[in-house]
Amino acid sequence: MNIIIVNSAEVPIYEQIMNQIKAAILSGELKEGDVLPSVRGLAKDLNVSVITTRKAYDGLEAEGFTINMMGKGSFVAPQNMELLRETRLVEIEKKLVDIIEYAKPVGILGKDLKKIIDELGREE
Repeated sequence: MNIIIVNSAEVPIYEQIMNQIKAAILSGELKEGDVLPSVRGLAKDLNVSVITTRKAYDGLEAEGFTINMMGKGSFVAPQNMELLRETRLVEIEKKLVDIIEYAKPVGILGKDLKKIIDELGREE
């Protein structure tokens, strides 16, 4: 797993870490029971604060992506596919709201966006 931090991004570093680990879990790169790097080790590798890494790991556990075992480390939790699907739908919904707001000032309507989505869906 390769985590890339962009210091100039508007997204906080702990969220960048969380998002990349979640993406690795959702894609199957990380599987149930896989151990994550230690908080200190990852902080050192990424050149970030241990507090930042701990916040990311705590967030992953709170969202059900990992299990943190005191003294043993953090592991990928068994995944509930319905929960993962719902999580992904919420993320898509947020992105679509951003797209709609981006399109409004130039007169691009929802029906135009739907056509784009339908066309892109056909290409797959």
